[in-house]
Amino acid sequence: MNWEVVFQPDSLVMWGEGIITTLKLLLASLVVGGVLAVVFALALTGPWKWLQRLVGAYTFIVRGTPLLLQVYMIYYGLGQLEWIQARWDTVWPWTHFKEPFFCALLAFALNTAGYTAEMLAGAIRETSAGEIEAAQAYGMGRTTLMWRIVLPSAMRRTLPAYSNEVVMMLHATSLASAVPAMLDVTAAASRIYSDYYVAFEPYIAAACIYLTATFCLIGLFKLAERRFLAHLAPRKH
Repeated sequence: MNWEVVFQPDSLVMWGEGIITTLKLLLASLVVGGVLAVVFALALTGPWKWLQRLVGAYTFIVRGTPLLLQVYMIYYGLGQLEWIQARWDTVWPWTHFKEPFFCALLAFALNTAGYTAEMLAGAIRETSAGEIEAAQAYGMGRTTLMWRIVLPSAMRRTLPAYSNEVVMMLHATSLASAVPAMLDVTAAASRIYSDYYVAFEPYIAAACIYLTATFCLIGLFKLAERRFLAHLAPRKH
């Protein structure tokens, strides 16, 4: 085992850049995907049947196709269309499609939005009838009821399932290495491998980085669940 190449100054710089890129990609995709998921979940549980079918078809396609193919479709598909490339330098938002980070972010955000929307929509449908009746007794309308009672309650109850989605998205960011010029943790390991022809050491180091990040994320969600789901915990006698 040759661990010296993993901890050389040049390698450490790549690891640092890879960790920053991975975290930026994860956080940005979760924020953008989270906002889209709320909109999609409201559409899935709303009164408009045509909108339910449209968003339902979107979530079905996103969850039924591999994320790697979605990344390829955006970067090598949309990003390489002549119509978009002709507007790369002048017309927003097509100016962003020449940036590898944006293409990877768009793919990850759309993917996590599909999964999160279905989880949140399920939690909205399972909201206790007692909560809704109590809010209606206070005179709340449909919109106020949704934003002040149903949606916050659904978000809290979705936390355990959403924590798994966040961990899966962390691992999925390794697919960003398939996009040229993207240096995430996996790409850093691949670059060290190609430079020094050592396979195990860089990939073991990358696995340790992902494992540490996963441990931290799970710990944060455990704290959040203890804070926001305390009322659902079994009572101690």
